[in-house]
Amino acid sequence: MASIAPAWLWAFFVVSVIVALFIDFVVLKKQGAHAVGVKEALNWSLVWVALSFAFNGLFWWAVYQDHGMEVANTKSMEFLTGYLIEKSLAVDNIFVFLMIFTYFAVPPAFQKRVLMIGIIGAIVLRTVMILVGSWLIAHFHWILYVFGAFLVITGIKMWWASGQEPDLESNPALKLLKRFMPVSKGFDGEKFFTVENGKKIATPLLMVVALVGVTDVIFAVDSIPAIFAITTDPFIVLTSNIFAILGLRAMYFLLAAVATKFHLLSYGLAVILVFIGTKMLLIDVVKIPVLVSLGVVVAVLAITMVWSVKTAPRLPQRTADEVAGG
Repeated sequence: MASIAPAWLWAFFVVSVIVALFIDFVVLKKQGAHAVGVKEALNWSLVWVALSFAFNGLFWWAVYQDHGMEVANTKSMEFLTGYLIEKSLAVDNIFVFLMIFTYFAVPPAFQKRVLMIGIIGAIVLRTVMILVGSWLIAHFHWILYVFGAFLVITGIKMWWASGQEPDLESNPALKLLKRFMPVSKGFDGEKFFTVENGKKIATPLLMVVALVGVTDVIFAVDSIPAIFAITTDPFIVLTSNIFAILGLRAMYFLLAAVATKFHLLSYGLAVILVFIGTKMLLIDVVKIPVLVSLGVVVAVLAITMVWSVKTAPRLPQRTADEVAGG
C-alpha cells in the first residue's frame, strides 16, 4: 500500500481531522439543540470546502518538493477528482437522510446530533474499508475489474430507480430494527433511551441513528470503488473521501432547503458511476487521463444541476392578499 505522500503529511492529516471534529463537537455542544438555518449551513459548507482545497494545496506542495511539478499536478488533480466524486455521491446520501428524518418526523433541532454521530461512524468505517481495499488491490489486481463491474451495475440501477418514490416502510433494515428494538411513540429530547411503563426502551432517535449507520455502509460500498478508479494511492483515496464527509452535516441542511431543485441529480450520478466503472474495466486497455475524468465529472454535474434548476417544480405564487396579510 505504497503512497506518494510523506509521513509528516499523513500525521498532519490525522491531526487535522481530529481537530476539525473536536471544534465541530465543541460548537455543537455550545449551541445546544437548535435548527440550522440556510445561512449557517452555507457558511459552514464554504469553510469545509475551503479547508479541503487548502489541504490539496499543501498536498501539491509536498509532492512537488519530492517529485516535481508534473507529478504534483497529476496527484492534486486525482485528489480533486476523488473529492468531487465523493461530494456528489454524498448528495444522494443526503437525500436518503432527508427521507429518514421526514419519515420519523425528527425535529430539525435534533437532526444535527444524529448527523454528527453518522459522520464519526462513516469516517471510521471508510478508513477501514479503504485500507482493506488498498491491500486487496495491491495483492490482487483483478479486484479492479470486480469494482468496475459493480460500479457499472450500480449506475444502471441508480438510473432505473431515479424519479421513483422510495418506500422506507418496506426497507428490510427498518423491519429488522423494529423487530429487535422496542421503540417509544415519541421523542424524549435528544435522548436515545427513555422509560415507558417502567421499562427502558429506545426512542425514535436511536432508530434514526441506526438507519443512518446502515445508509453509511451502503453508500460506502458504492463510493469507495469509485475513487479507486481514479487512483490506487491510499492517501489520496482516504483524504479525498474523509474531507468530503467532514462537510456532510452542513451540506445536509443546505441541500434540505433546496432539495426539490436538484431532482435530476441522481441521473447525473448514475452516468458518473457508469463512466467510472467503465474506466476501471478498461484500465489495462485504455488509460483515461485524470484531467479527462475530472472534466467528465464536472461537466455531468454542471449539466444535471443546471437542467434540474430549469425544470424544478415551481412553488405556487402567493397572491397579493396573502402578501399584504403577511
